[in-house]
Amino acid sequence: MTADTKKQSFTDQFIEAVESRTTEESSTRKAAWNEFRLLGFPESKSEEYKFTPVTRILSKHFKASELFEVAPKDNGTIEDLLIKDLDSYSIVFSNGHFMPKASKLPTDASITIEPLNGPLDRNSDQIGNRLNELAVNKDPFALLNNTFWQDGLYIHVAKNAVIDKPLVIHHHHNASQQKIASHTRLIIEVENNTSLRIIEKTHSTGEHSVFNTINEDIIVGEQASLSYCKIQNDPGQLFQVSNTIIHQSNNSRTDTYTFSLNGNLIRNNLNIIIDGEGCESHFYGLYLTNGESLVDNHTVVDHRKPNSHSNELYKGLMDDKSKGVFNGKIYVRPHAQKTNAFQSNRNILLSESATINTKPQLEIWADDVKCSHGCTTGQLDEEAIFYLQSRGIPKATAKAMLLYAFAGEVLEAIKDEQLKNYLDDIISERLHKNF
Repeated sequence: MTADTKKQSFTDQFIEAVESRTTEESSTRKAAWNEFRLLGFPESKSEEYKFTPVTRILSKHFKASELFEVAPKDNGTIEDLLIKDLDSYSIVFSNGHFMPKASKLPTDASITIEPLNGPLDRNSDQIGNRLNELAVNKDPFALLNNTFWQDGLYIHVAKNAVIDKPLVIHHHHNASQQKIASHTRLIIEVENNTSLRIIEKTHSTGEHSVFNTINEDIIVGEQASLSYCKIQNDPGQLFQVSNTIIHQSNNSRTDTYTFSLNGNLIRNNLNIIIDGEGCESHFYGLYLTNGESLVDNHTVVDHRKPNSHSNELYKGLMDDKSKGVFNGKIYVRPHAQKTNAFQSNRNILLSESATINTKPQLEIWADDVKCSHGCTTGQLDEEAIFYLQSRGIPKATAKAMLLYAFAGEVLEAIKDEQLKNYLDDIISERLHKNF
């Protein structure tokens, strides 16, 4: 490394590495790249990444050029990654590449799944305008994804359709030979009076580091229903930033579940735009951290129309030197009268070295609303542990039982029994083993 390179910031190194290439890019990618150049990677003064030094962490594990190099395809099997006993359709991404032969796609004509380039070529103005409308913030990693996405899918569910099985999206990375960088783009449109269940699962193998970004834009039509579950239980060296934007229309319902159970660095940006009357939105999150892992959940709920309801519950358990971050914002616009919005974040610290930074926020411009928010941070109740021990239960088991009861409120919200059982087994084993 030269003396000049040492003086460069990580952003400067990255920009120099990207612009040394001589490839042709589309206008959409160029526009995203120009915006990224203005922002750069978030530094310590960035308010949105104040408690998550993502740039410093990435610079320790990756060279700047390694964050955009296209990873090779991996044709290995994913049988071991499937959710046991869950009858589902599946979409498989391997190292960021869509693998149609490994996927199990629905044959129902009411749902269309196709590479994103096709819809962009056919209808670039309409899709581009819709995405600009949905882009409520300019996250550097969302811009990075828009510049470098390797593969993307457009998923469209027709009006009045009810898809009989959940759609499981697998993001698999094989880092056994080298470091991996992958960037995936999804656009999902759920038309009026439609029901769709999505489960998203991230998994990596190998000892090398994996950098992964995911951009998802989900449009939920009138009287439509969406269940969206994100499972992050990666045993490898995962560094992931995901940006999900969900846009709700009149009388629609959205249920989201975010389970961050493993990974070196996980940052989830979840933005819900409630742009219709009579909408119902429920958000649940559970994050378990140990070692030196960091999980950061940023949520935004934007009430733009009257007579809608949102309820948000995120819970966290932090052990060892790990760190949790929660930043939840609720906006109630001037015309969004009769809004009910509730937000709660609860945390338990299991060691003196574990930390949590939590910041629930309300911004209300309407006067006829019911809104509340709050957060709690504490430790396990020693009296409860002593009580269980006095009944002959070993201390480690007593702790695991109390922690499981704490996490159970999030699990109970899941309606799909097979999915609930799958997560129950993972969380129960994890709590008995690591906590």
